[in-house]
Amino acid sequence: MNFKAVIYILGWILNIEGAFMFAPVLISLIYGETQGAAFAVVALICIATGSVIVSAKPENMTFFTKEGLAVTALAWIILSLFGCLPFIINRDIPSFTDALFETVSGFTTTGTSILNDVEALSHASLFWRSFTHWIGGMGVLVFLLALIPMTGGSHMNIMRAESPGPVVGKFLPKVRQTAFALYAIYIALTVAEILALIICRMPVFDAVNTALATAGTGGFGIKSTSLADYSPCIQWIVAVFMALFGINFNVYFLLFMRRFKSAALHEEARYYLLIILAAAAVITLSLYVSGTLPEKSFGGNIRHVFFQVISVITTTGFTTLDYEVWPQIALTILIGLMFIGACAGSTGGGIKVSRILILFRTVCREIMLFFNPKRVVKIKIEDKPVTNELVHSVSVFLAAYVLLFAVSVLLVSIDNHDFTTTFTAVAATVNNIGPGLGKAGPTESFSFFSGFSKYVMMFDMLAGRLELYPTLMLLAPDFWKGLLKR
Repeated sequence: MNFKAVIYILGWILNIEGAFMFAPVLISLIYGETQGAAFAVVALICIATGSVIVSAKPENMTFFTKEGLAVTALAWIILSLFGCLPFIINRDIPSFTDALFETVSGFTTTGTSILNDVEALSHASLFWRSFTHWIGGMGVLVFLLALIPMTGGSHMNIMRAESPGPVVGKFLPKVRQTAFALYAIYIALTVAEILALIICRMPVFDAVNTALATAGTGGFGIKSTSLADYSPCIQWIVAVFMALFGINFNVYFLLFMRRFKSAALHEEARYYLLIILAAAAVITLSLYVSGTLPEKSFGGNIRHVFFQVISVITTTGFTTLDYEVWPQIALTILIGLMFIGACAGSTGGGIKVSRILILFRTVCREIMLFFNPKRVVKIKIEDKPVTNELVHSVSVFLAAYVLLFAVSVLLVSIDNHDFTTTFTAVAATVNNIGPGLGKAGPTESFSFFSGFSKYVMMFDMLAGRLELYPTLMLLAPDFWKGLLKR
């Protein structure tokens, strides 16, 4: 393993995080608060440490798959460890475990919180929570790809390790150009949402925080009621942008390049939108039949249903009401959407629609082969054949996913909470959603879990955001043996 190159990248991670931390310092100055001093102190520590590390650039900056996995896992852990320190220093979240949980939840765009009174936080801390969503949504390592020259396919190895989805490619000749384009799209959509929310008369601070959390599909709200207290106009704007951020960013690039036909034929995006429409229709019908419609007006009911469906499938986690009062079929659909997740190449979590498509078509192929073993049946996505290697990769991913989920449920069940709470809390963290059901529902926090369960769920959040393998690699003895030899 190219250990020196890994450490060098981690040094840059600290520098970037330190620079980002000056944003909440500015917010603190605007609102005349003292809590921003903690962010300034940690920012200087990050930059000082990072500068020392990057001062000696290794001659060999080649990154292969193992280096990409290692630097990705370690980078996100370091981001979280340093990112939680301001909460502890300014006493907004004095417990190290709780502060780390909140920060991991932020960077992984999970949105699960241990806070019972969000409004009690300073403006600086509120902003940092939302900003961690925005940083983690696209990935800080993707940002680095545009800055640091490397060799040996290094850029692509890092991008594959951090970016969500079964296949990670570049839509421009160079990975660095792709990284620039991704962030340009990301920033443009974020700014567009901020402006739309302000037009709908949302306060500027609220609009910025909400847009940052929406962009990363994270869901940290600056109110304990999430978005329930805001106007229908604001709720519709957030719902639309949640859906937009859940679409593969390749679609936006195709639209930008005026390749409208290719964008319209993007199969994963079409199925993603179809799932949203189908889920919303069935849930609305179930609410009507059960007599549990949240509002008297048709428009209000449609708004709430679409908002919650989009919030769950994109793994954002914003809420406009307590959906636990909905009938069981509606809750079952929402739980299913938690696992499906958004599109690959988006900022959303979950298994991803593309993987679900590949798995479904693989099962269909196997059934067809039972009747005609000699028949040649090819699995296709967007009229392109799916290789056996990719099918194998998706199958292994699902096996690892199920194993991680089962073990996590077993470990968290030690707390002896009811099964609904335990199951959906793990589902919420592995899929980077935020709220679950039961005691972990949309109107509750995760503060009641034990410290042990919180660390299990922190691991799950990291594993879910990084597509399992970089985080699971930390459990391999050979990984640590390789580090200790250096």
